Formats: sequence, structure tokens, C-alpha cells
Amino acid sequence: TFPMIEVKDGHHELSHTENKDVKIEKIAKIDSYYAEQFSYFLNKLRSTRDSDGTTLLDNSLIVYGGCISDGNRHDHHNLPIILAGKGGQNVPTGRLLTFSEYTPLNNLFTTMLDHVGVENAVFGDGTGRLSLS
Repeated sequence: TFPMIEVKDGHHELSHTENKDVKIEKIAKIDSYYAEQFSYFLNKLRSTRDSDGTTLLDNSLIVYGGCISDGNRHDHHNLPIILAGKGGQNVPTGRLLTFSEYTPLNNLFTTMLDHVGVENAVFGDGTGRLSLS
């Protein structure tokens, strides 16, 4: 439940909206709350300097998004995902990247592991790597 934003229902129950406006409104309120918290976190990282003068955000790779695009169908395709940070200056920022609809999210996770020096990582149903350059 989310008493801080006056939503007394659980997220999972609400995510199966059944196309009911009241559930959609509550889930939107929760999503907005999460986005505000994510923004707060990124701003903290951006304002904290690392020992080399870059920021903690510059030296991080952070995923924000969901693993279900349609809660009614448990659909996990065509997910809107935000990748924040430069991963130690290895990942250009300020871009919109699109991948095929059926690209496993785990491909992003293994690619992120590559960017932080974990070689040959395997993660779940991943089928390969993504180009983040």
C-alpha cells in the first residue's frame, strides 16, 4: 500500500486494471510517485562528486522501468525503460534507443554487466547483447 500518496490498495492488485478507470488512476498515481523518487535519487547521484571529479551518476548505470507492459495480460514486450548514467563514461546519454519488440530485457542486463567489466555474463532468458554506443 502507499499511504504517503493516499493509495490504500496494493500495486499488484491494481496492476490488473481490468480497464477500470479507478484502478488506472491509482496505478498512475503510484507510477508518478516512483518516477519522483527515481528523479530524487538521480539528482543525489548527480550532485555527489567521485574521487576523479566526475559524479556518481557518471560512474553508474541504473535501470528504471517495469517488467510488465500490460498487467492484464502479463505481457513483457515493448517495455519503456530508462537507463541513467554513463557507466564510467562508456555509455552516451540523451538518446532514445529502440529495439525489436521481442528483445529480452535480460539482454540489457547482460550488456550493462559487460559495460562494468563483468565478462561473459549470462542472465535469464537473454539471447545476446545490445548496442548502447
